[in-house]
Amino acid sequence: MPRYFIEVSYKGTNYSGFQKQHNANSVQAEVEKALEIYYRQKFELTGSSRTDAGVHALQNFFHFDSDTPIEDGSYNLNAILPDDIVTKRIFMVADDAHCRFDAISREYHYYIYQKKDPFLQDRACYVPYPVDITLMQQAAREIMNYTDFSSFSKRNTQVKTFTCNIYMSEWVQEADCLIYKVKANRFLRGMVKGLVGTMLLMGKKKIDFDDFKTIIESKDCSRADFSVPSTGLFLCKVIFS
Repeated sequence: MPRYFIEVSYKGTNYSGFQKQHNANSVQAEVEKALEIYYRQKFELTGSSRTDAGVHALQNFFHFDSDTPIEDGSYNLNAILPDDIVTKRIFMVADDAHCRFDAISREYHYYIYQKKDPFLQDRACYVPYPVDITLMQQAAREIMNYTDFSSFSKRNTQVKTFTCNIYMSEWVQEADCLIYKVKANRFLRGMVKGLVGTMLLMGKKKIDFDDFKTIIESKDCSRADFSVPSTGLFLCKVIFS
């Protein structure tokens, strides 16, 4: 059966997450609803990356199958969808293509601002105190020396392995934001927030470099800090080749 990918972008503030859930609104539920209205048939969507409640995406994907030829109806779908969700394109792929398992890497950015700004409050994390960016950069580089990220995975996850290959891990200053950029073949539940929160402890000098390494090597998620809000987290890219 012919298969199609949908590229989407969304502001996650008003949603319980990317994937459809019972008794909570999600990005998937809104896209499925819009597809049914426009194409007059139901589609069962499979998502690429399961972003959590409040997390945003500049790029994410669904796929679905259809015996009926599907033209790119992005313009019409966007008229149906809420203002905080956009379909960028719909395109046919190989029948066995999979938007989740065929992705070779994903890139996340986490945004922090340190001067009060009403225009950033729902898409970045407000940290109104000094942090040592040199120490945080040291921690970011150290992350690339590890592959087991058990310490940065929230409990009650169903994954069989906590192994991730990190291709990029760095802090950069862009305009008024301090941004953590991380790229990997896969991410665990809560992993980026856990990394950011724990690196901020180092930036605030509440832990030192040896403490940070000990947290990674302990494989104990109770030692990491997951308390940073979802508002600052963006899925930026899903790379297939």
